[in-house]
Amino acid sequence: MKRYQFNEITTMQYIFLISGTQIGIGILSLPAQLADIANTDGWIAIVIGWIISIIASTIIIKTMKKHEQDTIFDLSRRYFGRIFGTFLHLAFVAYALLASITVVFTSIHITQVWVLPNTPNYLIMMLFMLPGFLITRNGVRVLGRYAEVVFYLTLWMPILIAVPLQKGTILHMLPMLKEGWAPIIQAVKTTVLSFLGFELAFVFYPFLKEKKHAVKAMVIANSISAFTFLLITITCFIFFSPDETPSLIWPTLSLLKTIEFSFIERFEVIFLSFYLFVMSTTGIPYIFTTVFGISQLIGKKDHTIVLLVAVCIFIFTSFLYNPSFSHIQTMGSWWERYGLWGAYFFPIGLFIYTSIARWFQGGKNK
Repeated sequence: MKRYQFNEITTMQYIFLISGTQIGIGILSLPAQLADIANTDGWIAIVIGWIISIIASTIIIKTMKKHEQDTIFDLSRRYFGRIFGTFLHLAFVAYALLASITVVFTSIHITQVWVLPNTPNYLIMMLFMLPGFLITRNGVRVLGRYAEVVFYLTLWMPILIAVPLQKGTILHMLPMLKEGWAPIIQAVKTTVLSFLGFELAFVFYPFLKEKKHAVKAMVIANSISAFTFLLITITCFIFFSPDETPSLIWPTLSLLKTIEFSFIERFEVIFLSFYLFVMSTTGIPYIFTTVFGISQLIGKKDHTIVLLVAVCIFIFTSFLYNPSFSHIQTMGSWWERYGLWGAYFFPIGLFIYTSIARWFQGGKNK
């Protein structure tokens, strides 16, 4: 009998769950970061980052395919023993917690700056946490359904983001390889970090109903994210001048301010209000991973109590702490530094280690 038989997700839900986790807050500043390093050739770094993320995702799936009913929390103790396995377990939980904190506080900060400037952060935190609690409490199946619904609800967004293209100039993109390949290679680090989110396959893979489609699903999920990153980055490069893009904090939101309709004002507020759903598909999977990992660690089958405690801590913290933009940037840099090892180097090491360990144990027959 399957371990998670009553909480399985379809291949489409798996795709939208992974791509939703990737397309979150990073996309808001990605064009400026790439322009700062590689000028308008930064889009090439996205393509390279897409290929690297697919390779890393495939390695994760190859590892998990040998243990179809287990998550990374099960594998850590099985292969690394009680002490070191617990350390790895805690490290993955800490990574997911750091990502959760960064996404939640960034979402609150952006909401305060662009939509609700006079609303205290603890009230916005409560507004975020209530639906987050209801979705996370019901497990991966509801998480997958939510990610799929949000994807369909936000399909109109890329079309509107492309509207400013008609006012830009394609000459900003030329000539290609202005400063050679060196800046592009430097920018690849920024792009691979924007693809963070696929590493949650370590947790969600056992819940996938049709596991034979797992690799294909990861390729599609990464491709959806890559297409979104390319669309927004190239639009910003064409619309803004090469010197202007690096000076913008959130060029994606600045781009939206230029969209005007005769029947509506401040379109960016409406857009951002919908975009909060997209950001929630990034934060909620990390929150689930955090509470699920803690529940597994303390031997609880149901993660609801841990989730309730986590939500209370989030709300209580927001009463005492309102992070500045520089604090949020620091959190983001910690997450990226941690994620580079956790999502790209750790899967390679784990795949090699588990392959060698299984070979010594006699392969699948033992």
